[in-house]
Amino acid sequence: MSASNLASPPAVAPGEPASLRRHSWLFFALGLVSILVGLLAIGAPHVWTEKFVVVIGVLLLITGVTEVIHAVMVRRLPGFAMHLLAAALYLIVGVFVLEAPDRAAAVLTLLLAASFFVGGVLRILFSLAEQFPAWQWVLLNGVVDLFLGVLIWRGWPESSLWVIGLFVGIELLLHGWSWVVLALTVRAYRPANSA
Repeated sequence: MSASNLASPPAVAPGEPASLRRHSWLFFALGLVSILVGLLAIGAPHVWTEKFVVVIGVLLLITGVTEVIHAVMVRRLPGFAMHLLAAALYLIVGVFVLEAPDRAAAVLTLLLAASFFVGGVLRILFSLAEQFPAWQWVLLNGVVDLFLGVLIWRGWPESSLWVIGLFVGIELLLHGWSWVVLALTVRAYRPANSA
């Protein structure tokens, strides 16, 4: 492969922008649905926390069943015991989550707080030690993460009633907004040769 091929931008398939424009309504609709669900989750995070935890439990059970099926399919190959062990773990955790979603939410919230705390400390230390270009933004990110970790941990276990629903709601809101912006951008796109 020549150097000129590496430097050139990837080719756009013929008709791709037109195809995207035809489907921009779908991007827009998906974005609006995601924004709506995100706003509902932000508005009632305690209700949505339990719903999201139940979804996690169901997904763990589905993963456990698929791991059992996969283990049976490869029973003569090395790694059979690992697949069976993984299946048992997924199934046990899935059942625990579905039987006690409030306790599962408390555990997940504590893990989230620890993740924010550790990630924040590491970002702060790294940015102060290296001071690379724009290190101040990484430092700010670390301070915010550390603050969120301490805030969630200080309010635990009560914070487990709302944290997951709130965070997932914010994520859905931002995700939905990005779909809406994509739809509007695709609708406004005009090829250079059509002007």
